[in-house]
Amino acid sequence: MQIQDLPYFDPGTPDARSGPRFLWWLGRNQLGGQFKALAWGLLHFVAVSGLPFCVGLAIQAVVDRSGTRLAVTGGLMVLCGAGIALGDTMLHRTAVTNWITAAARVQQLLARKTAQLGSALTRRVSAGEVVAVSTGDVEKIGWFVEAVSRFAAAALTVVLVCAGLVVYQPALGVIVAVGVPVLALAVLPLLPRATRRADFQREKAGRATELASDTVAGLRVLRGIGGEELFLDRYRRASQEVRRAAVRSARMWSLISAIQVLLPGLLMIAVVWHGVHLARDGRISVGELVTVYSAVMLLTYPLRHFEEIAMAYSFSRPSAGRAARVLSLERAMDSDGTRSAQVPGGDLYDPTTGLLAPAGRLTAVVCGDPDAAGLLAERLGGHPSEEGTSVLLGGVPLDELPLDCARTAVLVQDKDPVLLSGSLRELLDVPASGCVTAEAALSAAQCGDVLDALAQGSLDAEDPMDARITERGRSLSGGQRQRLALARSLITDPEVLVLDEPTSAVDSHTEARIADGVRSLRTGRTTVVFTSSPLLLDHADRVVLVHEGEVAAVGVHRELVHSEPRYRAVVTRETDEEAALSGVSEAVLEADDVVLDGVLEEIEETA
Repeated sequence: MQIQDLPYFDPGTPDARSGPRFLWWLGRNQLGGQFKALAWGLLHFVAVSGLPFCVGLAIQAVVDRSGTRLAVTGGLMVLCGAGIALGDTMLHRTAVTNWITAAARVQQLLARKTAQLGSALTRRVSAGEVVAVSTGDVEKIGWFVEAVSRFAAAALTVVLVCAGLVVYQPALGVIVAVGVPVLALAVLPLLPRATRRADFQREKAGRATELASDTVAGLRVLRGIGGEELFLDRYRRASQEVRRAAVRSARMWSLISAIQVLLPGLLMIAVVWHGVHLARDGRISVGELVTVYSAVMLLTYPLRHFEEIAMAYSFSRPSAGRAARVLSLERAMDSDGTRSAQVPGGDLYDPTTGLLAPAGRLTAVVCGDPDAAGLLAERLGGHPSEEGTSVLLGGVPLDELPLDCARTAVLVQDKDPVLLSGSLRELLDVPASGCVTAEAALSAAQCGDVLDALAQGSLDAEDPMDARITERGRSLSGGQRQRLALARSLITDPEVLVLDEPTSAVDSHTEARIADGVRSLRTGRTTVVFTSSPLLLDHADRVVLVHEGEVAAVGVHRELVHSEPRYRAVVTRETDEEAALSGVSEAVLEADDVVLDGVLEEIEETA
């Protein structure tokens, strides 16, 4: 796989059972790149390690006054230099390719999972963790996948050099062959503590990221209530905790690095001290002593990759664990679907509450608990209840439909919809049936003043549709954002449209016109509106009261206001005392009616 071939046509199905399993899966899926990096790494490291032997042979040739051997040694050194240059260049190229392709695969997997889960993702995983996984964690995972091949090349080189020294000069080679594994394994006792400190640092960093994300998202509200400084102080404290955790982690890794420098130095001293005595006794030549000394000195280069792989695994393991946790999340409905990819028609029915939205009608749902209303709206959009019960559309469970078909059939507009940055034309460029134009949707959502405001605020856009909308629509008021989001939902023209409090931020006059516009535009389509606004309820064909998780009453607005006290309490916001007074007043009026009827009857009999 080359960088120019990205993105992957199919990133594959990851093994998300655990972080190590996910890393192993990533490595298996780019074996070609791993073997390339291993081959170029071996060329590079072996060429570097071959220089000491060339230097030893050259010195011995000078001592023996052999010009032929000196020339041959010079040619070998040229070959080693060429191998070093070529191997280093291609190793770096291949390693970067492995890093980027592994990171790109993880990003594609995360993007695909985000598209599958939709708004359910941030309800299962915190926003800060999602940000951490999709940014820093991706780089750490790619780093480990890339470092594995370089570590393998370094380990094989160390084995080859130690074996070569034992054969070349057994008296000193044995010392090197015993000492090098000790150098490589000496830091193992420190790795668990370093890993724990690194994990603690990342945990603190994740909390700080989540706090920053929440603060930025609610900055406008925080400024309005004067809570900006409070949250900034919290972030400062969280940032300082991250700094202190990072310092503690860096201290441990610096200790590991110091040991990696100290122990090879001690090994080199031991080799030189023993080699000098052997040379004095005439048991080894000067060239052999220089060869072994140079080999031990250059072995510190591949040995550094032992420390790197330990650090890479320490940092990537929790990152891979977080990525695997996100990738293991399953959509509430079957992603493949067991039904044909055909949008069913008919009534929308929720078995959990007993809510029925007849096909082609405007159904308003009144629920005293906003959280319960939000959960019910999500369930109507295809997320089963805790018991696993799915909503039925035309008698077909939504979780048996393919993902694309289910999303085409039912569209749920959240209570707080998000507007992406870009022009208004781009905002309204969404998958749609083509039966509803942008002009009709904007008119039904009463966006005329929004278009005027966008045209006045844009200096270079002659057409309001080309006016730019800032990130999340922050330049617009809450009511303007809400109406643009409603227009975007109306353009899609789904079989079933579920709106959760679509007019909570607009005035009553605009709300009345929106109710009339939505009713007219959605004629013949199934529409479910969660609201407690009398203006919207009065335009509904059918009003359903959901109380304590069950349908408590069904009718039209004007009937339910008089006949259902629980409905009246939610819609009119009357208190218990007001309800009691209202009951007394109705009783008095009924008594007066009885008395009046009796008087009229007496008058008629007398007459």
